[in-house]
Amino acid sequence: MNQFQSQIRFTAANPLRIGTRKSPLAMVQSRMVQAQLIAHYQLTEDAIILVPMVASGDKITDRPLADIGGKALWTKELERALIDDDIDIAVHSMKDVETVRPDDFSIAAMLPRGDISDKIIGASSVESLKHGARVGTSSPRRKAQLLAMRPDLICESIRGNVATRLGKLNNGEFDATLLAAVGLERLGMGDLGEVITTMLPAASQGAIGIECLSSRSDLREYVGAIGDHDTMICITMERAFLARLSGDCHSPIAALAIRKEGQIYLCGQILSPDGSEQESGDILCSDADCTKAAYDLAQQLLDRASPNLRRHFET
Repeated sequence: MNQFQSQIRFTAANPLRIGTRKSPLAMVQSRMVQAQLIAHYQLTEDAIILVPMVASGDKITDRPLADIGGKALWTKELERALIDDDIDIAVHSMKDVETVRPDDFSIAAMLPRGDISDKIIGASSVESLKHGARVGTSSPRRKAQLLAMRPDLICESIRGNVATRLGKLNNGEFDATLLAAVGLERLGMGDLGEVITTMLPAASQGAIGIECLSSRSDLREYVGAIGDHDTMICITMERAFLARLSGDCHSPIAALAIRKEGQIYLCGQILSPDGSEQESGDILCSDADCTKAAYDLAQQLLDRASPNLRRHFET
């Protein structure tokens, strides 16, 4: 055990408290963090406990997220608990974390990234949907990408956890819906649906982040021991791309960064909300230049975009 590890110890009497949303997927992801920390530090199972909470985003499911406060609705309860010392760390789907972060909080680590794909449920492919099919999605990115491929589709808002969305599909409210492959896999439903290979994912899709107070350097280092460097670099680059585009819950933006021959390769896409216009591009850079490269790619897309498309991404 190194010097740092000897300075912070968690036991059944003094457990590490992990804040998490109560949704089934959030609980699974938090247990993944719990298990990795227990294994890495050789702790007893009761040395790390979960503290489930209901997020505002889970309470309000009848309106698109962009209309009721954005991504902060997934994080604000957990961050308040960090400030109040009710929890030590919080676990988030990085896709749900706001692009611009308060200085009080730090993403200390990310687990290795999962599947980045989207899946279609209710049909074998986007192409096979009937003319005018009703597709349930509250994601501006998915809606724009679908309409770019199939302008005849009717995209309508659908909120709620995976079970709720599947229930609405089974009740005939929609002909199809789209879900992240990684969420289905983590819930033990990996065989459900068909992968869509033609859609670039949302920035940060498939990544799990561990957050703590910025002032807690001890915790940042503690959880950093289970973090994946490549995932952190790639997600940082994708989020920088979003930031340059002033991306929020209203913005149809897609981005994916991957390690490629020792460098980072980023592919990005911006679309008009109705899918009628889009620009995409890619860039290759070193780890040290990933933020600048992300900004450069975003600027290239804006420079090529029509005034109509560009207005959706400039503040």
